[in-house]
Amino acid sequence: MKEKILILLLCFVTGISAQNIKFGKVSKEELEEQFYEEDSTANAVVLYREYSTHYPFRQGEGFIRTTEVFERIKIYNNNGFNWATVENKLYNQNGETEEHIQGLKAYTYNLENNKIKDFKLKKDGVFEVETNKYWKEHKFILPNVKAGSVIEYTYRIESPFMTIDDIDLQYDIPVKKQTIKLKIPDRFTFNKILNPKAIYQPKFTETTVNRKLEFTNSQVSISSGGSGFQTGTNKKQTYKDILERITITEDTNIPALKNEAYVDNINNYRAKITFEFANAVGQNGDVQFFNNTWEDIVSRIFKSSNFGGQLDKKNYFKNDVDALLLGVEDSKIKLNKLFNFVKSKVKWNNFIGYYSESGVKEAYKTGAGNIADINLMLVSMLRYAGLNANPVLVSTRDHGVPIIATSKGFNYVIARVSIDGEEILLDASDPFAGLNILPKRALNWQGRVVNEQGASDWVSLKPSTISSKKIQLNINIQNDFSIKGKLREILSNHLALNYREKYAKSTTETIISELEKDKGDLIIEGLDVKNSKDVAKPIVLTYDFITENAIEAIGDKLYFSPLLFLNSESNPFIQEERIYPIDFIYPQASKYRISINLPEGYEIESLPENAKFLLNGSEGEFTYIIKGNVNSIQLIVDFNLNKTIISPMEYNQFKAFFALSFEKQSEQIVLAKKQ
Repeated sequence: MKEKILILLLCFVTGISAQNIKFGKVSKEELEEQFYEEDSTANAVVLYREYSTHYPFRQGEGFIRTTEVFERIKIYNNNGFNWATVENKLYNQNGETEEHIQGLKAYTYNLENNKIKDFKLKKDGVFEVETNKYWKEHKFILPNVKAGSVIEYTYRIESPFMTIDDIDLQYDIPVKKQTIKLKIPDRFTFNKILNPKAIYQPKFTETTVNRKLEFTNSQVSISSGGSGFQTGTNKKQTYKDILERITITEDTNIPALKNEAYVDNINNYRAKITFEFANAVGQNGDVQFFNNTWEDIVSRIFKSSNFGGQLDKKNYFKNDVDALLLGVEDSKIKLNKLFNFVKSKVKWNNFIGYYSESGVKEAYKTGAGNIADINLMLVSMLRYAGLNANPVLVSTRDHGVPIIATSKGFNYVIARVSIDGEEILLDASDPFAGLNILPKRALNWQGRVVNEQGASDWVSLKPSTISSKKIQLNINIQNDFSIKGKLREILSNHLALNYREKYAKSTTETIISELEKDKGDLIIEGLDVKNSKDVAKPIVLTYDFITENAIEAIGDKLYFSPLLFLNSESNPFIQEERIYPIDFIYPQASKYRISINLPEGYEIESLPENAKFLLNGSEGEFTYIIKGNVNSIQLIVDFNLNKTIISPMEYNQFKAFFALSFEKQSEQIVLAKKQ
């Protein structure tokens, strides 16, 4: 049941090499430091980080996974203040067995009048909130933080669950020194996997030591999923030679993980280590194995009453669905009716997960549920209506790409239905999603489709349908060189979805304000938006506009760019090299049709040249066609991008293609006064 949710381990420290860094011993040199020599752009730096996990044994409780954290951070400027807020997600099982934070100590240190002054974290800076019945958020905020502060904190997380969450080995800021240590009894075996997509790859050392363990206990058994021990009391038992595996990594000057424009999820490239349970040994020597192929993982999920068990429930909706589909025979009509019915019947409560939280029956009754409640309900209804529908396990974009077989690989579920050979993906949690138009959070490489027997296979989540933006722009240049005009814009598929999500609760005035934002003196009037709630149709916007400073008059000549305020102000792809792939998410096309009426007394002196640029044949295309006559100019600009992922090896070629397209759109028309 326990999903992988990234725990922010802003932590670490206790001894790299011969240095002995102690809590509370902050130096004046650390407070006086103005920047990090290895990376002067850093807003903050981790001066020292230590993280350790071990498994003490407690009579009557069993093994307790204990994670100890100690971290000291230097904050250089205001942009580094976010590092003074530390959050942890803590798991609890049915409100009975839960994780706790113990021994929290935290201080802020400032240099005042050349003396070190410390400020202790107090109770009013610590917060704990239950996010749902499985998770709670523990957060603390360091006091009196300012540019130049040093903060440090230490705490431990005690857990009855034996599983180990992913451990970040790299932060978004540099780390000067880091020690990570794990001591795991041989009763538990984990597969340790380093993120293969990370550029920074630390080295680990592995050793073993003997450990003597004594307890009074007649029976020790492993609970479901290997998440803990249930113990009974009887006679004294002694393990004299329990083997403990020790894993350590120590390093210095670890580079920050720096984001780039159009990265799918920068965390996909973060150095981290994942622990997947392989087996666990009980006191009597019985071994419980956890086979971790994708097939095994999905099979375990399917067998859960909170997943496969929810698909079998139908009585709660039968009467309503029978009435809804009365007389309907066409499969596509059935699909649309049921899809829209679920979207209107059950609202998403903003909790994700592939396991039903309250149960589909309860979600149907109350009108609210998590992702699994909604989309498992949809699958069940589609099957009831005679359609070939199955759930698809997904990892959201902010959760990361499931590269390796792990139970933490998925955190979301959608639906797929097959009609006349067409595979259609659905997510009823988003009121603006459509057939094969998933919300952005679910568009993440591939998912795992699960059939009625629990067998599974990969299915691509990559959109194949082009999302287009078509703009008709009519420009009238006035005698005072201001411009009046009319714009008509049509948005389809994911671009329409983006618009609906962005402006779902906006007034006309708010939309106009957003459209005018950063567009100079642009004034928009008469905005009209059609199909804002009909997801089967494209968004259509029309409005009139006025702008006074789009034309530069020099002597008897006028200079202006025909795309006016539609021009992009900057090119996001100017860096020399690219570290991570560019992800455009879905194929897209922009089409501009521009008509310009010339002002009285002026004629065309020069026009940009027509042009056509290609990216690897059919992967991308830019076309610029312009022609003029006595009174007007007609311009057609098309930009099509069929390739959605650009690898770093392809970057230079794409960069050149994009630069040519960007520069072409900025070229100016020159008008001259008639002689």
